[in-house]
Amino acid sequence: MGTSLRVLGLKALGLVFGVVVCAAPALALPAPMSDQDLLEKSDLVALVQVLSVTCLSASQDLRTGEALPNYSAKLKLLQVVKGDEPQGGTVSVYFHALPSGLLGPWTMYYYPGEVVWTHLQGKNGDYTTIWWNARGKTLHAATVTALPTTPGETVAAPPSSE
Repeated sequence: MGTSLRVLGLKALGLVFGVVVCAAPALALPAPMSDQDLLEKSDLVALVQVLSVTCLSASQDLRTGEALPNYSAKLKLLQVVKGDEPQGGTVSVYFHALPSGLLGPWTMYYYPGEVVWTHLQGKNGDYTTIWWNARGKTLHAATVTALPTTPGETVAAPPSSE
């Protein structure tokens, strides 16, 4: 009788382990969008240079108590693959910080000075990043890597010597 209880306990433990292992992917990142999906679902696809980033506001996360800034980055359009914005023009992309400790890169950060491909949704110069993998290859690293945390504060890339 003791042996059958142990076997039953081991089977139950195996079942619990199986449920946990199967549920683990649900905690992972959602699948990345394919290049085709990113292109189709984007309103603007462009190579951009991040000119500046402004902290618009900050709200306190209810779970962690962290101050989470909301940002606006000013982007210069170096090359436009899709969209109605003119090459050489500027647009704003809005993004926000997330609480530390969350799984995955759920938000896309933009840093002054970097040159990067991106896929955006929006219109009339105001955009958001379409998906967590919507930023492509960085062609030029950021010159400023600390974003502002005080509402109204702006950090900008140093003027280029071009």
